[in-house]
Amino acid sequence: MYDVAFHTGDLSRSSFLVTGGAGFIGSNIVEYLLKYGAARVRVLDNFSTGSKNNLSAFTDNPAFELIEGDIRDAAACRQAAEGIDYVTHQAALGSVPRSINDPITTNEVNISGFLNVLVAARDARVKRMVYAASSSTYGDHPGLPKQEDLIGNPLSPYAVTKYVNELYANVFSKVYDFHTIGLRYFNVFGPRQNPKGAYAAVIPLFMDAAIHKSTPVINGDGETSRDFTFVENAVQANIKAMFRENIDHSEVVNIAFGERTTLNQLWEMICKCAAVEIKPDYGVERKGDVRHSLADISKAKQLIGYDPRVSVADGLVLTYEWFGGNGI
Repeated sequence: MYDVAFHTGDLSRSSFLVTGGAGFIGSNIVEYLLKYGAARVRVLDNFSTGSKNNLSAFTDNPAFELIEGDIRDAAACRQAAEGIDYVTHQAALGSVPRSINDPITTNEVNISGFLNVLVAARDARVKRMVYAASSSTYGDHPGLPKQEDLIGNPLSPYAVTKYVNELYANVFSKVYDFHTIGLRYFNVFGPRQNPKGAYAAVIPLFMDAAIHKSTPVINGDGETSRDFTFVENAVQANIKAMFRENIDHSEVVNIAFGERTTLNQLWEMICKCAAVEIKPDYGVERKGDVRHSLADISKAKQLIGYDPRVSVADGLVLTYEWFGGNGI
């Protein structure tokens, strides 16, 4: 992947911190930065959800640096931000169900941890901090497509934490003149996404089922829809947001492809990739889930030059090839 550069200029003059760099999205950002010759790519990760396997291809690169630490540790965040030009903050505890089962830990990681990274980046005088926001912030607002300035009430503890991140970022812009860009991800998928564990996302679960010719369980009637977003598009957004100039306040933008796919359609597309025909089982709706999600990505296009290249269908083919090739 990343055969097209999303930046202009010379990365060999810049140093980067990727929090959560051993995770799914973070490791893809690390791959891009190292491929295009970044002077230093430092990862801060505690491996609670990330994997050292996601970093194995980079460990011999002299520009790569790993700090094993927790964003809940303010000292670790200060160490990680020292001498860094750009921060992309991907470390978090994802999953709505996880947050419902354990709201305290989700709050500690996603709010206290975020604040530690924000303070460390401010104090280190980094040029720009980009962070992973979430489409869950839209909550119960019924409007489609989702527009950044129209949000509802949160539907889960996870959604609360991601909204608080945006509030802190906005306050830091006004109080400390430290400006950030939040990327409201819409259901990102792709290589290195983990299909294992109680809180795995739907696409890696479906991929695993298709590869092993087993029956997936769809929550609800399968007509729940999402704006699924291939990870290369999310990486592009991070790179472009880090280097966008002339932004003198904190911003939040939607990062998606701009199309809606139902879970039933998603399973049919994955079955096509795997050349199988398997009927799914249907279970109960998940608590805290929104019924439909679709992003308006016009602000991201205008503000940071975001231009998603990979469609859902093409991304599923690439993801299936990766999952099959890695024996997952």
